[in-house]
This record gives sequence, C-alpha cells and structure tokens, in this order.
Amino acid sequence: MNPDLDLAVERVIRAPRAVVWAAWTDPAKFEKWWVPAPTLCRVEQLDVRPGGALVTRMSDDGIDFVPQLDAAFLVVDELERIVFTNAIDSSWRPSRPEPVLMTAEITFADRPDGTDYRIIVRHGDPASRALHAELGFADGWGTVTKQLASFAEAEAGR
Repeated sequence: MNPDLDLAVERVIRAPRAVVWAAWTDPAKFEKWWVPAPTLCRVEQLDVRPGGALVTRMSDDGIDFVPQLDAAFLVVDELERIVFTNAIDSSWRPSRPEPVLMTAEITFADRPDGTDYRIIVRHGDPASRALHAELGFADGWGTVTKQLASFAEAEAGR
C-alpha cells in the first residue's frame, strides 16, 4: 500500500470466508449491503470473473434509481481476492467516473474467529486520493464494510 495514493479499510468479519465471499458474488446478497443505508442498491450486472461487469444503481426512495457504479472486474481469485476498476466501464470502454477514478482490491483470509477482510482503494495521483478521502471514503467504505459484516454474520448464524 502506498499511503500517498491509497486508502484502506480492514475488519474482522465473524463469519466464514465462504459466507463473506457469497455476499460479494450473489447479486441478491450484494444489494443488501453495498451502499450506505438507508439508500437502496439495485444490481444491474454482477459478473464476478475477470472481464466481468459490476454495475449498480442506487435510490433514496426505492422508486427512482440512479447510476452508482459502472466498473469491470480485473482479477477474481475465488475465496481470496477481487479486484475491480471504474477506469473502464462494464463494456470495456475507457471511463471518466465521478467523483474519482479508482481500482479496488478486496482480500479475504481465514481467521480462527472468521474472515480477515481488507480493502485497498488505489488512486492515480495524490490529489485523487485526497479528494476521495475528503468526500468521505472512511465513512462510506467503512459503513458498507460494517453492513457487510452484519449481513454475513447474520447469514452465518442461520
């Protein structure tokens, strides 16, 4: 991790790695935690494979959904790592996403008490990293990580 270019979130999720992985790869589960509540998420495409699409929409009222993310998966190592970017969109066209261009790497590792879950979001320059931090990276990604943990822990308890 480069502290001048990258932002990170780490958390222990008290659920098996397979449960956390399923929350990332099943569209119905992904919608439950991907955007900070009470905003709602709709998955348009979730094709978790290298070259696959990640397209989501969000809504504050559950009626009108607006674009949230149009990205492509670069690396998918089952149960271990997911890497996606919004530098290219779901149709593999160069993109200029707002508010920042980024590549996110999510890793999953077994722990005796659950899953070690880590996110590194990489930016192309210090200004983009600073903007993302200023816009609330810690709150946004922190909140959805907390929501993922709550969801996965509840799923594991079933």
